[in-house]
Amino acid sequence: MPPNVGDYPYEVQVAFFIHDILPDRWEGMSGHYMGKDMSSLGTLLEVWEVEDRRETLYFIKHIEARNSRKINKENEQKSKGSNKPKGGGINSADIQR
Repeated sequence: MPPNVGDYPYEVQVAFFIHDILPDRWEGMSGHYMGKDMSSLGTLLEVWEVEDRRETLYFIKHIEARNSRKINKENEQKSKGSNKPKGGGINSADIQR
């Protein structure tokens, strides 16, 4: 059974919380996930009165790296599946001339 957020130390729980609040960045043309927009991170750390900002940032970056890989892998698999011809029709590229 995978661990719940509550199973982690307090600092990691804070990192998960702040990571979830940060907005996502997507590349417009390809739909590639680019990670979290960190521009508001300083404000969030201040508002939530995070004491050890360096450690929290370390955990946020680890969470973001794993999350980004997962999202981009899922998007890649979806796009590969959508390139397959649909239905039982004939693909004109496969017809011998």
